[in-house]
Amino acid sequence: MARKSESYLPISTKPKPKFRVKALLGHCLYRRVVIWTVVIIVLLSVTLFNPRLTTRSRDVFDLVHGIEEKKPEEEVKEKEEEEEKPEEDDANGPHWLRYKHLDGYYNGLKALVPFSEYKPEYPKTSRAGSTPKPSPDIHSKLPRPSVYRPHPDYDSDEYQKTYVPVKRCYLDEDNTIPAPDLYAYNGVPQGQPKAALGSYEALGLREDVCFDRFGRYGPYGLGYELELGGTGEALDTEREGSEVVWEKTGKINYEGVDWAAAQERCYKANEARFFTGNETRDFELSQGGRKKIDRIAIVIRIYVGFQWTSHSLLNFRAMINELSLRSGGEYDVHFLLHVRDNNAPIWADPATVQNILDTNVPPEFHGLCTLWSEAQMKLYYPGNFGETFENPSNGDIHGVYRSAHMPLQHFAMMHPEYAHFWNWEMDMRWTGSYYELFDRLGKWGAKQSRQGMWERSSKYYIPGLHGSWENFTELVEHETRESGKRPILGPVVFSGKVGLEDGEVFLPPSCASGSDMSQCGVGEDADLITLNPLFDADESGWVFAGDVTGYDKQYEKPPRRCAIVTASRLSRRLLRVMHEETWRLHHSMFSEMFPPSMALHHGLKAVYAPHPVYLDRDWPQQEIEKAFNGGRDHTSGGHGSPFDLTNEHNHKGTSWYYNSEFAGLLWRRWLGYAQMDGRGKNGGRAGEGTKRGGKKEEENPRNSGRLCLRSMLVHPIKWENPAEQE
Repeated sequence: MARKSESYLPISTKPKPKFRVKALLGHCLYRRVVIWTVVIIVLLSVTLFNPRLTTRSRDVFDLVHGIEEKKPEEEVKEKEEEEEKPEEDDANGPHWLRYKHLDGYYNGLKALVPFSEYKPEYPKTSRAGSTPKPSPDIHSKLPRPSVYRPHPDYDSDEYQKTYVPVKRCYLDEDNTIPAPDLYAYNGVPQGQPKAALGSYEALGLREDVCFDRFGRYGPYGLGYELELGGTGEALDTEREGSEVVWEKTGKINYEGVDWAAAQERCYKANEARFFTGNETRDFELSQGGRKKIDRIAIVIRIYVGFQWTSHSLLNFRAMINELSLRSGGEYDVHFLLHVRDNNAPIWADPATVQNILDTNVPPEFHGLCTLWSEAQMKLYYPGNFGETFENPSNGDIHGVYRSAHMPLQHFAMMHPEYAHFWNWEMDMRWTGSYYELFDRLGKWGAKQSRQGMWERSSKYYIPGLHGSWENFTELVEHETRESGKRPILGPVVFSGKVGLEDGEVFLPPSCASGSDMSQCGVGEDADLITLNPLFDADESGWVFAGDVTGYDKQYEKPPRRCAIVTASRLSRRLLRVMHEETWRLHHSMFSEMFPPSMALHHGLKAVYAPHPVYLDRDWPQQEIEKAFNGGRDHTSGGHGSPFDLTNEHNHKGTSWYYNSEFAGLLWRRWLGYAQMDGRGKNGGRAGEGTKRGGKKEEENPRNSGRLCLRSMLVHPIKWENPAEQE
């Protein structure tokens, strides 16, 4: 959410023309009479004939039958229609103010239809663009959710012939409380818009199911009292039919659950399934028998002073259960806790560590926390880092703002058992199964060819304009040829580059000379998976594009790539490269630029995963292309980048970007809370407009009930229950 002091519209720097009173009040009597007569006539005309200023209806039926008092819902509808009229062109305002808000997001469970009958409000399917907004039929009875399991069928003969069998994991030490399932609804609310950016189909995510708040979070304590081991949240929201999610398991009492112990028990029970992180031992394990798989760490970044809420508990419980316990230990979840007091002896005194945990972290998560401080990073990465090209934040090179990668590098060096590390932020939410998200992103990354990889990753994928992923790939190849630039394959060479101690042999055999280059890297795990495009930072207008430290300033800045929002998956070998560049060469770049740039410099596999991102307005497809791929050579980088400070307003109405206002509004509506809709004159602002949603509206028989959304990432979520704002 933007601060109230933040202007919703970009500030115009164009000087306003001066109003010259002398021109109207000249010395000529005739001129003054004529001018003032015209002014008075115009004002009278506006007053008499402007329907907005007249209070009585001019409809003939009103004159005959009298004016009836309007019902409240009619007034709201009338207000919506008035607000939804396109704004007039304003040279000082963003273009998207002209596009109507989309309402289909707020169609609920009683408007659910099978996916085969689903007709989205956006984008319009008619070529003429005149398809009316779908008016969903409101069913009198709620649909029933079913268990949702996106994991492999661990009990199938096929799985057990190929892999080591998976043993069930439990929440408690006595193995009496199995890891619970989440629930989903088959179908989608009629009229719900489609994602404007990214694709379910391309990534292998299901788009024919939706999730409500109880199916998603009910298994983790939403919807029942603290006395029963729940969170007490959602008791003040609409709850019809919610009891279905507890029919099999009952309402689980989370009082006393130790997630670190549960995670460790799960791993130990399934240890034979995994590679170890020891290269010699893993080579032996790969030579025969059933297939082994890698383990992955989810590293959630938190800090001393982070405000834990009931909803954050629900979110993190869901992550641990779905990623670790339900997968038989394939993933582990960790918290990397930033201790801001540099004098705290966190690596020397266990009592200090315990006191920090007691003060800042709920007991159920204590065992998952690894503490770090900037003072520790100065010890771990000592020495002179040399000159910086630019430092707009004026931050320290060891500070979390400029070098959030340092503690992650250190964490990776301490945990050789993991092949990959997801860097995750605490203000992100996913409405579906976390396992489905991370598993499908990893599988998709492995399928991608290195040929054209950097070029595809530099551009937003817009299915409504680009068509299928195959069409998009061909388009990027064509645009690359038109640009006259050579596609990037392997490590890049630049003035002043210093090699790694062990060389840079990161291209797989599939990329050997004479091979089919379309298969180069196919089947190879991605070293970097980002959730926004990997854009060329040079001349992009991104404020931190020049924050490059330790390189010889007699040369130009090294080539750089960046992905806004630090959420990403990094491989062990990428983190080893970053570690060496940091400790041996004393190189660093701004947090969101260092991992992609290291992958670029040394020829590692890096991809942008085009996950579904939604827009709150009816954007024309070509306008999306102009705004989000308006940079150099039709990409998101270089001059015209959407990450330019003057262009970032385009992200305000998206579901995924650090300055998004739509993400928080939609998320809280999904949780069942009434929200100011942000609509009104000049497009409205966050926290303004008309209050909509909430218990009263969802319980109204004329409405379609509580929201049910397809799986989507939303960010940033700075608060959830409105009580947190009081």
